[in-house]
Amino acid sequence: MLRISDLRAREVINVIDGRRLGFIGDLDVDLESGRVRAIVVPGQGKFLGIFGRDTDVYILWDKIVKIGEDVILVDVHTLETPYLEDEM
Repeated sequence: MLRISDLRAREVINVIDGRRLGFIGDLDVDLESGRVRAIVVPGQGKFLGIFGRDTDVYILWDKIVKIGEDVILVDVHTLETPYLEDEM
């Protein structure tokens, strides 16, 4: 079984462009079914983290390619817009 704390220790990397997206900050869970709908990666901090940060990146669970020992590989073409409720 995989724990949330285990997931948070792994870096998320996009296989499309090799970009490091960061570490998981939160999970979006469907409480009725008990399934994870998406992982949430906090946006990058602006200038030393003092002036806020970019918007969080939501990655749908079906976009996860592989969960390895050190990294989580995802297949995401665009990161600009988070998912919408009707896409799930």
